Amino acid sequence: MNSDTPGRTTSAHEAVRACAVQAQQGATALARASDTAIDAAILGIAERVTTAQRMLVTANQEDLAAAASAGMSPALLDRLRLTGPRLDTMAAELRVLANVVHEPRDTVLEERPDGLTLWERRRPVGVIGANFEARPNVTLDIASQLLKSRNAGVLRTGSAALRSSQALLAHVVGPALSDAGLDPDVLQLVPHKDRSAAYALVSMPELVPLVILRGSGDSTRDLGREAARHGVRTLAHADGGAVLYVGAGADEKAAHQLITDSLDRLGVCNRLNLLLIDESVYDERLPGILEVLQRLGIAASLPPHAHPRGYEWSLDPQRAATVTVDKANGPLHAAQIANDETSGLAAGIATQDPAAATEFLDAYTGAGAFWNATTRLLDGFKLLRLPETGINIDRVPGPRGPVTFRDLYLRQYLVAPSSGPISRA
Repeated sequence: MNSDTPGRTTSAHEAVRACAVQAQQGATALARASDTAIDAAILGIAERVTTAQRMLVTANQEDLAAAASAGMSPALLDRLRLTGPRLDTMAAELRVLANVVHEPRDTVLEERPDGLTLWERRRPVGVIGANFEARPNVTLDIASQLLKSRNAGVLRTGSAALRSSQALLAHVVGPALSDAGLDPDVLQLVPHKDRSAAYALVSMPELVPLVILRGSGDSTRDLGREAARHGVRTLAHADGGAVLYVGAGADEKAAHQLITDSLDRLGVCNRLNLLLIDESVYDERLPGILEVLQRLGIAASLPPHAHPRGYEWSLDPQRAATVTVDKANGPLHAAQIANDETSGLAAGIATQDPAAATEFLDAYTGAGAFWNATTRLLDGFKLLRLPETGINIDRVPGPRGPVTFRDLYLRQYLVAPSSGPISRA
């Protein structure tokens, strides 16, 4: 046991370091790979997701059986599950990503009067780590984004999804990289079930300077604090829970549809979590809204609440099928509640009144704001037509909202003679 990090075993630390070293050895070649090779590898992953479907589903069923025996909630089991249709969707998204045109590495910012040119150059980070729990689809989401941005990677998932993720790396990602002429070792999956491997991953700034933390609640926040202690930067997705404010000017039928659309899945971060109703129409609108929730099998937590107003129900295995309902005194008050009492992931307003919508949208400062649209759209592929590594809700400059390959570069300023040959590749 390593005494400076609670829960980290020497074997986990060594396993993560070995993966990081292997990934780093191929990072330079990956950074220089052609656009054609990168996109061929992603298309190869998409093809193998389809052809290896039976094998992938079998591995996933073993994970599902073990998780169910361990008492995993239905909402989390849904996140863990791989089905034929879900794998088909993943393959389709990968094909879309492969066909996204690569942006120039070098961009001219200024032709200076002193005969020099100022360029902005995009460089890969090198090796990026990723920690995620019972969501095997994230294995491909992150692997594909790392490839598209030419970054090597070390992926770590928990025991619940490890068989599924191992099958994806061994039978899909690795062979596709080899077929495209790329080193399969640039993408590593830590073969260690213990959570101590996650702490090891965020403790190696010299090998893995950036780690994507995709998870839920306290455990992910704790990893972020541990990363900061070691000087490792993170893109963290720990908290979620979306808000819908039903304004006084909302069309009742449209509001009911938004509620329904926002609760199609309960184990995801951008589902409806807090439903605010304008107090001027609260008594009038509440019965119809409760009927909608009842029809969907969702319990309404009505005031007075025995929990914080922004409590995230998707993280509560026993009560995930719950929505908090409360009053708001107008659009500004609703936005303030969303800003101050929720994670800041996403909030929407249902109204036919443009002035009310503008007041709400201008006041809300979270990562995604929606007017007569479901917060479920705050998703990489639904919003940006790209897979995502996660949704970052940090309130600091940098990538925010769904993080894609375009956010996984370092910016470098380059000054050179205007007459000199600088690659625009």
